[in-house]
Amino acid sequence: MAVILPKGTKAPDFTLPVTPDQSLSLHEFAGRRVILAFYPADWSPVCSDQMSLYNHVLPEFRRHGAELLGISVDGAWCHQAFARDRNLHFALLSDFEPKGAVSRSYGAYRNQDGFSERALFVIDEHGTIVWSYLSPIAVNPGADGILDALETLPPLEKNDGTAKNPSHVG
Repeated sequence: MAVILPKGTKAPDFTLPVTPDQSLSLHEFAGRRVILAFYPADWSPVCSDQMSLYNHVLPEFRRHGAELLGISVDGAWCHQAFARDRNLHFALLSDFEPKGAVSRSYGAYRNQDGFSERALFVIDEHGTIVWSYLSPIAVNPGADGILDALETLPPLEKNDGTAKNPSHVG
C-alpha cells in the first residue's frame, strides 16, 4: 500500500477539471475546510457505494464547515455521467491528465494499477492536513473517520465571531 501524506502536512494545491470546460482549484477553498476523497474509479461497486454514502452524509460534512471533493483518474465526461446517475451533490474532479498527478502528490496513486488509492484527507481552513486515512482498495472506509476528524476541529468563525458553514462549492 502507498504512504499517503500525514497529518500536519501542508496540502498540495492543485487545479483539476470538474466538467469538460471548467476547473476547480484547492486554493479556491482558502479559509474553508475540505475533504478530499480519492477513489479508484466511477462505476465500480465499492466506489459507487462510497460516493453515495458521502452524498447522504454531505449535510453533516457541511454542518462542520467542510466541502467534499471526490478525485479519481476518470475523465470529466465519465464523472458527469456518474454524478448524474447517482444524483451526487458534490464535485468530482478528474485527475486524468497528466494521469494521477494530484493523486501522486498526495501519495495516493497506485502505479501498478494506474488509478488512485482509496484515500481520505481532511484539510483545515489554513490548508493543513488534519487527518488522513488509506483504506484497503476493496473496502468502503465509510464516513466515521471523516466526521471524527471534523468534530475535533474548533468551530469556524466569521469576522463577526459567529460560526459559518459554507453550503456550496465555488
